[in-house]
Amino acid sequence: MSNPRIPSSANTQLRRKVLRSIRSKPTMRGAAILLGCLVLLAVIAPLIAPQNPYDLASLSVMDNRLPPGAASMTGMVYWLGTDAQGRDMVSAILYGLRTSLLVGLLSTSGAMIIGITAGLFAAQIGGAVDAIIMRIVDFMLGFPSILVALVLLASVGRGIDKVILAIIVVQWAQYARLMRASALVERRKEYIEAAVNFGLPTRHIMLAHLLPNSVGAVLVISTISIASAITLEATLSFLGVGVPVTQPSLGLLIANGFEYLLSGEYWIAVFPGVALVLLIISLNFVGDRLRRSFNVRAAT
Repeated sequence: MSNPRIPSSANTQLRRKVLRSIRSKPTMRGAAILLGCLVLLAVIAPLIAPQNPYDLASLSVMDNRLPPGAASMTGMVYWLGTDAQGRDMVSAILYGLRTSLLVGLLSTSGAMIIGITAGLFAAQIGGAVDAIIMRIVDFMLGFPSILVALVLLASVGRGIDKVILAIIVVQWAQYARLMRASALVERRKEYIEAAVNFGLPTRHIMLAHLLPNSVGAVLVISTISIASAITLEATLSFLGVGVPVTQPSLGLLIANGFEYLLSGEYWIAVFPGVALVLLIISLNFVGDRLRRSFNVRAAT
């Protein structure tokens, strides 16, 4: 007796719908291209950056706070100026972009894994397990994200790994709620009922049948969640409890230049701010357009 037939084309249909959504709107294509360029710049930052902004041997205090277009004593042109430590702002922004994206991607991936697992168990097992998981989810969603992250970082200290952990704790609950809702819809479909009637193990039903066909909605909102994670990390770094000064993100670069805004040395804070805004806008625009195309309601 053969296994029940599963809608095996779900992932293929998801990819096709994503590509169709990107191609259908010029603004969507523009945001996707901008996002792709920013990601590419972050990936190849060590190859194209004029200097390693965190190598103290390559910095000169004599070049600190130079305006955009100024040249150093060695003839190097600082197209976006330098900061108070003499770092080239182009290089600092490229490396800061790299750190911000790394934190956003790792934290969102971790939150997705935990949230998807919790939501899947809640939907499939039900009963007391479902009630306990969802009460924990409600409890987590009842607190402001920035408050939870601040309390955690105040307890464990600064560091990229600690920021990632704090964002995972903040974000996993929304994935759990959305995954549970999607899985409950799939459980009512005939192929799941057929799998149960065939006597297939619960774990097999969850991993081979329910998960692949329920995870699409969660993947769609992940783009917006990456933007939220980057925004939260930038806020924490600006407040001085995020990433360390040895691995600054865009948020910490803005914080470093904030004190010089009133003295006319705007470029130290403004240019990293522009890079952060472009990154957040492109991520939010792409994510929101995908969410509307798939008619996904955020679980917040």
